[in-house]
Amino acid sequence: MATVTKESIGPLHEKLTVKLEKTDYLPAFEKALKDYSKKANIPGFRKGMVPAGLIKKMYGSSVFTDEVVRSVDRELIKYLETDKLEIFAQPLPLENDIRQLDMNNPAEYVFHFEIGMKPDFRLADLSQAKIIRYKVTVTDEMIDNEVLRLQNRYGNMKDEETVNNPENVLNVTFIESGADGEATEGGIRKDNSLLLKYFKEDFREQLMGKKVNDFVVVQLNTAFEEKERDWITEDLGLSKEDTISASKHFKIIISKIGLLEKRELDKEFFSQLYPDLELKTLEEFRDKIKGEIGAHWDSQSRNQIYDQAYHELLDHTEIKLPVAFLKKWIRTQSEKPKTDEETETEFPVFLNQLKWTVITDKIVKENNIEVSPDEIRSFALQQLLGYMGMNASAEQQEWIKEYLDKMMKDRKYVEDAYNRIQTQKIFEWTEQQVRPSDKEISAEEFTKLVESHQHHHH
Repeated sequence: MATVTKESIGPLHEKLTVKLEKTDYLPAFEKALKDYSKKANIPGFRKGMVPAGLIKKMYGSSVFTDEVVRSVDRELIKYLETDKLEIFAQPLPLENDIRQLDMNNPAEYVFHFEIGMKPDFRLADLSQAKIIRYKVTVTDEMIDNEVLRLQNRYGNMKDEETVNNPENVLNVTFIESGADGEATEGGIRKDNSLLLKYFKEDFREQLMGKKVNDFVVVQLNTAFEEKERDWITEDLGLSKEDTISASKHFKIIISKIGLLEKRELDKEFFSQLYPDLELKTLEEFRDKIKGEIGAHWDSQSRNQIYDQAYHELLDHTEIKLPVAFLKKWIRTQSEKPKTDEETETEFPVFLNQLKWTVITDKIVKENNIEVSPDEIRSFALQQLLGYMGMNASAEQQEWIKEYLDKMMKDRKYVEDAYNRIQTQKIFEWTEQQVRPSDKEISAEEFTKLVESHQHHHH
């Protein structure tokens, strides 16, 4: 009868020894040979009538090895499950010599493995962490800018005969040319739409009074300020870092002149934007906008709380890990074994990722965090509606139901959605544990803080 014993070879690092007797594998080996004999197609013999001796001679050695290894795996799995051992990855073989296996002399065999044990630990106390909830101040300027954006977005474009206003929208064609406006053979040709105010202020005078089909010949670096020039350069397929590109000549032909008439700030406009609300005054409209801006920044602030909680858990949760086992696992698990130097280089990042995985596993287990199929389907629906720009009522359309059914059968998508929902639930749990202190901050300061933190991560 097979036995499995365990002995320590280091911190959270154990050696498992599996002993097999002949009776643990021989019956399976003999049965496998009989099965081969029934199925084998060998010239000169009818199917199922191949002599057992010939089968043993041809396939015996490999079948014998397979059955012994299969028996070892079975005993290992049974032992791990019975003793409820929580381990990292899979048991790693310890210099087991397969050459010891001999079907002509079946014997007692011994195999050695090493395992890395998962540790017991306590999470850092988030209630004692110094977490800051940033409260972004919503200014009148932020409200003004958003109101103007909405007025322009829902405004009406009317055609103009001539360029006469900094707010004119120009449909143009860029044609790469010489300084004389003669088109360059095989050069760039690209349509675009620009506001007149995108041009440099001292250049706009050259465009005033121009009509449809009129043109100007420009160099990008003299016609546009840096910010506008960069995106125009990229739109033309050029590199914004290339100084030669910025000095290229382009003939810009005007194909259409428009002027955006901003929407009036009246009840009709308020009702169009918020049909479920009865906004009657500009003050009520601005209050609604202010609330939405505040909600946006509150969401960003919540993400910052999540980030602070993440670092608190990662930096202040003490976890002992089987370092020697994990390094060996990294070194041996890729197709091409890694060198000691490669392993040492990769190990700190790997250890951080593993530590976070262990932490989140504990949070999920201790707090019964689950993700249901309905939640995954709802997640997929929200993604689809957002992508298509549709509202929730579209859910009843048959093609959407069919699309969701298809997504729910996509294993990769379901796994990704499961992980994202679970991660969100984990961070929502951390938010319930912290006791943040509030700090007023401007949008500019908050944005710089986030960008600085992201840069630090990279």
